[in-house]
Amino acid sequence: MKKLTFIFVVLLSMTANVWSKTNIVISTDNTQLILQVKENGRLYQTYLGERLADGTDLDLLDMPRTNVTQTQTKGNEVYPVMGTEDYFEPAMEIRHVDGNATSILKYISHSSKAINGGTETIIKLKDDLYPVNVTLHFAAYEKDNIIKEWTEISHNENGLVSLSRYASSMLYFEESKYFLTEFHSDWAKEMQMTKTPLIYGKKVIDTRLGTRAAMFSQPFFEVGLGEDVAENSGKVLMGTIGWTGNFRFTFDIDHDNELRIISGINPDASCYMLKKGEVLKTPEFIFTLSTKGIGEGSRNFQRWAMKYQLRKGDGDRYTLLNNWENTYFNFDEAKLTSLFKEAKDLGVDLFLLDDGWFGNKYPRKDDHAGLGDWQATKTKLPNGIPYLVKAANEAGVKFGIWIEPEMVNPKSELAEKHPNWMLKLPNRETYYYRNQLVLDLTNPKVQDFVFGIVDNIMTENPGLKFFKWDCNSPITNIYSTYEKEKQGNLYVDYVKGLYNVLQRIQKKYPDLTLMMCSGGGGRCDYEALKYFDEYWCSDNTDPVERLYIQWGFSQFMPAKAMCSHVTNWNRTSSIKFRVDVDMSCKLGFDIDLKSLKANEMQFCKEAVKEYNRLKPLIYSANIYRLASPYNGDHCVIQRVSDDKTHALVFAYDIHPRFMANLLPTKMEGLNPSALYTVKEVNLMPGEKSKLSFDNKTYTGDYLMKIGLMITSTNEMSSRIIEMTQK
Repeated sequence: MKKLTFIFVVLLSMTANVWSKTNIVISTDNTQLILQVKENGRLYQTYLGERLADGTDLDLLDMPRTNVTQTQTKGNEVYPVMGTEDYFEPAMEIRHVDGNATSILKYISHSSKAINGGTETIIKLKDDLYPVNVTLHFAAYEKDNIIKEWTEISHNENGLVSLSRYASSMLYFEESKYFLTEFHSDWAKEMQMTKTPLIYGKKVIDTRLGTRAAMFSQPFFEVGLGEDVAENSGKVLMGTIGWTGNFRFTFDIDHDNELRIISGINPDASCYMLKKGEVLKTPEFIFTLSTKGIGEGSRNFQRWAMKYQLRKGDGDRYTLLNNWENTYFNFDEAKLTSLFKEAKDLGVDLFLLDDGWFGNKYPRKDDHAGLGDWQATKTKLPNGIPYLVKAANEAGVKFGIWIEPEMVNPKSELAEKHPNWMLKLPNRETYYYRNQLVLDLTNPKVQDFVFGIVDNIMTENPGLKFFKWDCNSPITNIYSTYEKEKQGNLYVDYVKGLYNVLQRIQKKYPDLTLMMCSGGGGRCDYEALKYFDEYWCSDNTDPVERLYIQWGFSQFMPAKAMCSHVTNWNRTSSIKFRVDVDMSCKLGFDIDLKSLKANEMQFCKEAVKEYNRLKPLIYSANIYRLASPYNGDHCVIQRVSDDKTHALVFAYDIHPRFMANLLPTKMEGLNPSALYTVKEVNLMPGEKSKLSFDNKTYTGDYLMKIGLMITSTNEMSSRIIEMTQK
């Protein structure tokens, strides 16, 4: 008996020492995330912060809880599973085939490989009692200070394993205080910023709308670490998730004031049934850690996105004229061909035909019918889309078209022929949002149909250059006849089906430009932007409201991805103010040009030329937000070229007080020793600048330390100022 006891103790000792401390380092030029395999074989985060000096003893790093008992392992587990000794919000919840609801993930191996712009670290974990595998991926973009995380989960159990939680990322912080900036939303009120301190307990930002997922909550956040979020100072984590569906960010502060941030797919109504050998890949969680405020974080995100994430991120973008607010559903061939000539005269690249061009048995006269029947309405367009493409090209502009391919009206031939292709409850009254339903993209046949919409139009019209892809309805009837007993997979598999369609389109039509729209900015994530060149920020084109919306999106998104159109919303504002607001992003027009006065039309034409000249600067990643619309009566944004020889300042006066005290605006990002000639551009025809500093020369040092009086007390006035190094 003593001999057996001795052997058991030896074996236990050997098991305990199978794993020695192993440090795994994920680094950018400025940030380090350090993970450590401890003696129990499990993986913990021991550090996340500024990059440590070479030679630092990483074994000394630890982030223990102050109240850890002797039976607990110190540290913060990277991917904890519900049911273990971790008492707080887990990354994963599982139920095995035998009904057991616990897994303990232990380290197997790690490796790294070079990727475009960075290094990917791959860490394999495994449950030593069940054949469950979890692989963690970390892609670090060194020069851009961006890290992406995602997870792959698989198993070899004989049956279906249930996953109730499956986070993309879990990060830990220990600071004295935390301040959250979130971005809430609604139709025409996208990207509204709210700041609040985080205290004990959980704060959740999530969405469960399925398709038009970001209608109420946008997939972005900022956390000030130790102090409130500031533009140019302080430590801040800025994060977003690449997922065109339901997401959740959980901010969980425990009794020791430690914060864990869990990011991933919203698990509500998404208990995923995973087959043997199948791999569930979670979305990419993308973050930057800035020690110089959100300004530096924004520049990190925009530079990284244009180099590595945004479709055609290094390419040009079309200026365009859209017909929607000009004609709505009321148009015909003659009306459209006249607009082609107007687009050419304006100087834009492309004409975009919006909603209302399709359906014959149920013609699209309003939003009650026609969705799903993607043939040109013969009474409106007797010669079809080929005639329009040809006529536009002959007029000297490219042609684009609107589609809403994921949706169907009950009044459509598609609904009559394929009633099982719609997401619809089998035994309850159907609820219709905007008189339409969502097609079931979990079904491969539906995926083929949606791909075929684009493919058929492009086959008939190979000269067509642009699609505006809309998505106006959330999923309102959560049931799939295709998923059958796996209804919990619906929300996830829908998005996977959408990506499958978009991948096929991109592969077959690599030069086609796609614009993402979802009743405004209801879709705006970085996974979708692997397939879409740009997105529609909001249906609200009031220039004052746009300043707030675009200010919020600029925290994370490049200007060239943000579509901004000149319209007649807020007619009390001048055409110059409207154009100046939209010129700070991807410029377009959606306005009846005949309603403009001669000098207004001339101004718009000259503005398009100026925009084309200044595009490289407008699209620069080097953004400096100098005055926030949230803090006063003005909004000022600056863009600077990479070599600092060229800068552009957009200055907007919103509703300043009478005889308000104005102060100089100090520039940023310039070369202090260089000389810059300062000139106001984009003036109304025949007008000269009234700025005292126009056409004068200043050092970068002067411009950054003393500044210029670029704001005014005039309501809804604006000026664009170009700075060119001599």
